[in-house]
Amino acid sequence: MSFDTLIRGATVVRENSAERLDIAIADGRIVELGPELSGPATVEIAADGLHALPGVVDGHVHFNEPGRSEWEGFATGTRALAAGGATAAIDMPLNAHPPTVTAAAFDAKRACLEQAAIVDMALWGGLVPGAVDQMDELAERGVVGFKAFMCASGIDDFEKADDFTLYEGMRKAATLGLPVAVHAENDAITAALAGRARAEGRVGARDFLASRPALAELEAVIRAIALARDSGCSLHVVHVSTGRAVAAIAEARAAGVDVSCETCPHYLVLAEDDAERLGTVAKCAPPLRSAAEVDALWRALAHGTLPMVASDHSPSPRSMKDGADWFVAWGGISGCQTLLTLLLEEGYHTRALPLELIARATAGFVARRFRLPRKGTLEVRSDADIVLVDLAANRTLSVDELHYRHRHSPFVGRTVRARVVRTILRGRTVFDDGRFPAEPGGTLLTPEPDKERP
Repeated sequence: MSFDTLIRGATVVRENSAERLDIAIADGRIVELGPELSGPATVEIAADGLHALPGVVDGHVHFNEPGRSEWEGFATGTRALAAGGATAAIDMPLNAHPPTVTAAAFDAKRACLEQAAIVDMALWGGLVPGAVDQMDELAERGVVGFKAFMCASGIDDFEKADDFTLYEGMRKAATLGLPVAVHAENDAITAALAGRARAEGRVGARDFLASRPALAELEAVIRAIALARDSGCSLHVVHVSTGRAVAAIAEARAAGVDVSCETCPHYLVLAEDDAERLGTVAKCAPPLRSAAEVDALWRALAHGTLPMVASDHSPSPRSMKDGADWFVAWGGISGCQTLLTLLLEEGYHTRALPLELIARATAGFVARRFRLPRKGTLEVRSDADIVLVDLAANRTLSVDELHYRHRHSPFVGRTVRARVVRTILRGRTVFDDGRFPAEPGGTLLTPEPDKERP
């Protein structure tokens, strides 16, 4: 058999194994795996000394297009993804203008991504007051699910979902066979604490952290689980920042609730002291937590109760991040380019987590949870979405290598022992050692039908 591409000698990391193999690719799919494969190939890639992992499927990014492309867009955002080893991502609905809460808004966003994206993209729809009746059309268009905020989103045209809206939306999502994702923080608690601090002139890092306590996350998580249990909805809790919230989710899942969760690299590698040291570039919501919470998240990741890591890449112009008032600065971190390298440094090198677990948390679980066919795995017949990584590299993350529209990140200056050498999307190289050789060719991903639904 002849192949389009033959990758030779890589240590191939799958969810249950890591072994030296060749990877044969034809028509955008993996067609053969094995040692010393024979057969002619149009392109051969020597990968001795490198590890081949499934291309990252980043389940949580904000690319803000259309309408706020001055913050980030698919052209720059997907270049950053590819440079970080990602071959697919799922874009959130709220930072586009208009937000993705109608079929027309979905169509506008799809046009933007198909024009400029260099990796594949899926889209979340929005769940906001007054738009529950739009969910059917969004499902028909191919959203992977519906995102709701249980507190203020920070975006004027994406309102938080009150409990009744959330319950009605969950009931609708259940009939559509799609999950609801929630930003889980108790709005009454966070708004009151923030208002009191600002009224007293307390606007520093510790004041902001104190205004969004762990209790606010835990209470909202428990409330969302109760609504999901009663409505029969599949629930996904985004950017969990505390061990107690992960434990509540794991308990509910053990009791039969269809619920999952994710955390983000910033909750795994940064803590409260880093917020003071770095300044508002490290502001996020929920906020950075104590070192003890960081350790709790790593334990949950190792034990499997925390199954997924996503970047929550939430960029903005630098001017929106600067300033002494932590309550005014934009609450998002730019991080999609460093998701994999940070996990390899802090998870694999520092904490000896298996590479197979990292592959599952960044790719395999994500693709399964959101039913993205042929993604997230290095198996025969899967899409040839592959990242080649040098785990012997020792480098310092610099501003110059960032591909975001606005090149700021709290991770600049960190030393990592991992380097993305090449990223391959459906057999085509989209990132090669600092270069982007391919024209935009990302496509819209839609969830395959739920096999458990009639």
